[in-house]
Amino acid sequence: MEQNKFDPLQFIGFLLISAILMFWFYDNQSSMIENQQMSEAESLVEETYENPIQEDISSSNNLKIDQRFEEEIISLENENILFEISTGGAEINKILLKNFSNYNDEPLFLVNDNKSIFSYNIPIGRNSVINSADLNYTYRIIKPDSEVVLTGIIDEQRSLDLTFKLQDNSRIVDFDIKLNDSNRSNNYDNIELIWGRDSFRNSKSIDYENRYTSLAYGFEENKDSYLSIAGSSNKNINNVNWISFREHFFSSILILNDQVNDVDISSEDLASNETLDNKFTKRFLANVPLNLNSDDSLSLSMYFGPTDYETLKEYNLNLENSVQIGWGIFGWLNRFIFFPLFSFLTNYFSYGLSIILMTIIVKVAIAPLTYKSYESQVKMRVLKPELEVINEKFKDDPMKKQQETMNLYTKSGANPMSGCLPAFLQMPIFFALFVFFPAAFSLRGKSFLWADDLSSYDSILDLGFYIPLYGDHISLFPILASIAIFFYTKMTTGQQMMPASQTGGVNMKVIMYLMPIMMLFFFNNYASGLSLYYFISNVLTIVLMLVIKNFIIDDNKILTQIEENKKKPLKVGGFRARLQKALEEAEKQKKRREQ
Repeated sequence: MEQNKFDPLQFIGFLLISAILMFWFYDNQSSMIENQQMSEAESLVEETYENPIQEDISSSNNLKIDQRFEEEIISLENENILFEISTGGAEINKILLKNFSNYNDEPLFLVNDNKSIFSYNIPIGRNSVINSADLNYTYRIIKPDSEVVLTGIIDEQRSLDLTFKLQDNSRIVDFDIKLNDSNRSNNYDNIELIWGRDSFRNSKSIDYENRYTSLAYGFEENKDSYLSIAGSSNKNINNVNWISFREHFFSSILILNDQVNDVDISSEDLASNETLDNKFTKRFLANVPLNLNSDDSLSLSMYFGPTDYETLKEYNLNLENSVQIGWGIFGWLNRFIFFPLFSFLTNYFSYGLSIILMTIIVKVAIAPLTYKSYESQVKMRVLKPELEVINEKFKDDPMKKQQETMNLYTKSGANPMSGCLPAFLQMPIFFALFVFFPAAFSLRGKSFLWADDLSSYDSILDLGFYIPLYGDHISLFPILASIAIFFYTKMTTGQQMMPASQTGGVNMKVIMYLMPIMMLFFFNNYASGLSLYYFISNVLTIVLMLVIKNFIIDDNKILTQIEENKKKPLKVGGFRARLQKALEEAEKQKKRREQ
């Protein structure tokens, strides 16, 4: 193992992968809200969700309905959802997702404790607005547990009908709005839906959950985006098809029948607010302009359930795009390869074993790249004595040293880039799987060995105190993965590392230890399924490289091949020819200047 030659270009590729991980970590890290007053923080706990438009509603030009009424709770229920509406304002009182629980084995709510708002601003006359939450409602049940109509009286001529429908086996609630006006004296365009809620914490690690909690939206034909996950963010968007208050593993998605313009959305980070006792992750708000049909009615729907790619895909509404599975080629790999492959494996094996099997399949698929990378390392190691002679001979003439080095590579048939290229080709797979495991809803609550939940960290020891960037616990899978990375890096670097003077002053031994430490800290709070994948992946890479080294590649044969290549007529073309010519020209110019 000590004989393996360090290939700086290959290591550059490895560092680039690590840089992506570092960027991803810090880009998704929740930032502290600065200069926040204590009175504002306390109000988040004590008060219901405040809507800035409420100030307009209560103004003198608007109609304010007396709210002194008795409240009744009406329930719609099937095997998936318990959905409660209050006759006091027709507000959503509670949304309970059945068959799921949070990290404390408590019922899992999307809405509870008055931490939500769902109402309509309706124009009434000139410069006057009534909010649906200010009305008192009577109700009639159309179908028990499935359909109910709430009627609110605006005045003697006008009333508002709100119909809620929940079908059997469905996770979608249909909302119908109907304005009744006996005089037909008003134009009810520009009704505004005000929808907001605080997202409950449902996972062990609130920081990890918060990284994947965001307000996402779909627009135009099949495009999607989301607000920044860190701090506070707001945006005005057009051509909107759906809006998702996306928690890590559960979502509330507003589904619009027609594209809507001029939608205001906002997101506020609550996880860093210590006064909230780690109960919430984000505060979401959406103001959605709606146009009624010719009969003063409209329909919309909302999905309440898992943020699961396969589940959302079944609705054929592009809702699966709300799941964060990566962009570009990374999303393509997850959508068409890794999600179907993992789903297939879990039909026959446990989830932990399925992760191992998928890792094996991936490593076998990229085995030719691993072989090419190792072959390049061997060639560079064989050429090391000659490279050292060149470095010593032309240590005072960098240009000549570079020229002679290129000549050596050309004559021997070695290409230092061939060791770097496999690393670049593996990057899409590496990054796609980095996104896949946090997005895999099916891992939630699934145990493997000592990990009781593959979608969360696998704590083996609670420290009782918090270490910055690390956490308050020790996870075992990241430790195992770090050890595997250390031995893999040691294999590829060995003891014959290039000195710091030849690597721009970089101490490669320091980097060799830095990579496992980065893994240890970054992934202590990540999903244990992801750390399990990295552990198995690096172990398999080590095994594969040992097999290649001991049974496939012979250093003596490589040396013999290099010596034969040197005897052949030198053929230089393409990029190397242009580079060689440039170096020769630079050398001539240098000599002319010296004369």
